[in-house]
Amino acid sequence: MVEPLISFRDFSFKYDSQAEDTLKDINLDIYPGEKVLIAGASGSGKSTLGRVINGLIPHAFPGVIKGSCIVNGKDVATSSLFDLSFDVGTVLQDPDSQFVGLTVAEDMAFSLENDKIPQSQMKEAVAKWANTLSLNDLLKSSPQEISGGQKQRVAMAGVLIDDSKILLFDEPLASLDPAAGLKSMELIDDLASKQNLTVIIIEHRIEEVLHADIDRLIVLRDGKIVADDTPTAILVTEKISQLGLREPLYLGALRHVGVSITDCQDIQHVETIKSPVIDEKLKQWTKNVELSNSVKESTDLLILKNIGFSYDNGKQVINNLNLTIHRGEMVSLVGRNGTGKSTLSNLITGFLTPTTGEMLFENEDMSRLSVKERASKIGYILQDPNQMISKTTVFEEVSSGLVLRAVKNDTIQESVYDILKVCGLYEMRNWPISALSFGQKKRVTIAAILVLNPEMLILDEPTAGQDYEHYTEIMSFLEGLLKQRELTIVLITHDMHLMLEYTTRTIVLGEGHIIMDDEPAAVLTNDDILKRASLAKTSLYTLADRFGLPSADDFVAKFIESERRSR
Repeated sequence: MVEPLISFRDFSFKYDSQAEDTLKDINLDIYPGEKVLIAGASGSGKSTLGRVINGLIPHAFPGVIKGSCIVNGKDVATSSLFDLSFDVGTVLQDPDSQFVGLTVAEDMAFSLENDKIPQSQMKEAVAKWANTLSLNDLLKSSPQEISGGQKQRVAMAGVLIDDSKILLFDEPLASLDPAAGLKSMELIDDLASKQNLTVIIIEHRIEEVLHADIDRLIVLRDGKIVADDTPTAILVTEKISQLGLREPLYLGALRHVGVSITDCQDIQHVETIKSPVIDEKLKQWTKNVELSNSVKESTDLLILKNIGFSYDNGKQVINNLNLTIHRGEMVSLVGRNGTGKSTLSNLITGFLTPTTGEMLFENEDMSRLSVKERASKIGYILQDPNQMISKTTVFEEVSSGLVLRAVKNDTIQESVYDILKVCGLYEMRNWPISALSFGQKKRVTIAAILVLNPEMLILDEPTAGQDYEHYTEIMSFLEGLLKQRELTIVLITHDMHLMLEYTTRTIVLGEGHIIMDDEPAAVLTNDDILKRASLAKTSLYTLADRFGLPSADDFVAKFIESERRSR
């Protein structure tokens, strides 16, 4: 009989900074060669579970342990972090926190250097993984100077280059563009099967992870395991949605048009799902639904004319870019990793200065405005919340902007409490920031900007690290602000469903300028743009194509509008 490689028995854990257990009565076995997805709403305990497996708990995050966790024969409570590192290789959701090398190549080779591997073998291994993960052009770059998606791939390389028996990925897709995310899952799947690795993936984006052939899906809620079965056994029920997570889009669409998922076969992938009634149900629903034709007048808010920008190394990142953002619209800005989306945001907010061109905000020349003056008009929420947070507690962080503006204490408390309730953080108002998950920190930074009432908001990857429930709450809140205050919102995103569901316009950045500016549906059906921008069609399009609907665009547009109405 095969022995489990990882075994939890009656395991509970409480951080020293908290009053209650974060993990409660965990009993779980993971066997050699398994590919396991651990999912759960933000704060459910899944990242804490990962920290136990790789030994960060209790060695880096002290607390009280009850029960036992054995990893490859080692008790995590008594084994050293060094010993456990030989068994578990970890890719963190915040890549910056695990970089140690001055260059990408040095960082990739770090673990081999520690193991005193000969330099010739190190160079060979670095070359192999750089080629596999498309990092050849970045080997001499500093890990801190590359894009978020590129950082994620470097972190993956630093783990994959070692020969650990267990690979633990904590939200590996959070910073990757859609095409790169799918390739990463294919890579993980291929590695697991060829090298007999045990793979544990902690991730919100269930559908994308299921692109790999996951053996088990484990769902946590309030620190407890509430589901542990094959993906098919769990997806056939409505547990995923009930637990605050997003089920695969194609399953939600099929339920919406009246298809019983329990009567379907091979439901784990949109390319394989089948049932005799799917074709008829999809066509009948599409035929009976009419699209609304509402046209809204627009006023120019932000105008960029012939913008150009180069970094000190002379590389032209933005080249002759022209763009107009209208007041009161929600826009998605998309493009492959490293194409300049964050650079463009930094130009707009004043952290960088264009080398050529002109920027106007409400017809005012923005070159005359300081960063502080721009901040009163344009709120910018970074992709990595750790780069924004400067206070100790949640309340202090969210209130910091109002304190700097000398707002009265009573007004501060009322405003902060209102925003915290909207962002699902009110119960954590007095928590230390250090006790928060990555997704919770993200919501704190959003709250800290929203409380200042800016005219325009730029959010860099707003859904990274967010479970579906909180993501929906925040996006619904932003939609409300859009209507009530004519707030203008730009979402830099890799989430194609967010782009479809919440934005009416998609701006595609590529080769230093705008390569397409149109409705989201038009972007996602343009094969040339998809390839150039490293985007991916959602499973809604695959579903429509597979079952012969007259127009995939028409079906998707009707489904998305129907979802908006139901909200």
